[in-house]
Amino acid sequence: MLALHAIILMIIQAFVWALLAYCILSMLLGFGVLDIRNRFFYSLFNTLARVVEPLLTPIRNILPNTGGMDFAPMILLLLIQFLVYPLVNRVFAMLIYHPAF
Repeated sequence: MLALHAIILMIIQAFVWALLAYCILSMLLGFGVLDIRNRFFYSLFNTLARVVEPLLTPIRNILPNTGGMDFAPMILLLLIQFLVYPLVNRVFAMLIYHPAF
């Protein structure tokens, strides 16, 4: 049971790192530091976008238009930090201490 808990937390942490990499890469591409015509950066950005965008799009639909600033990654990171981690820990604590459930 503890191994499954550790695996789920590692998957969530990998998603957080993918989200941070996506944000940094999109800034570098937006400011022209990196070129989207480079195949490596294009494939990396495309892969990260396919992983991250399905969770960012609903948040962007809820948030008001703020011009050029995108607050969806910050909201998603806060949701993960304050909702997902405690929920996963509480569920596994309940399963460990009350195996009848």
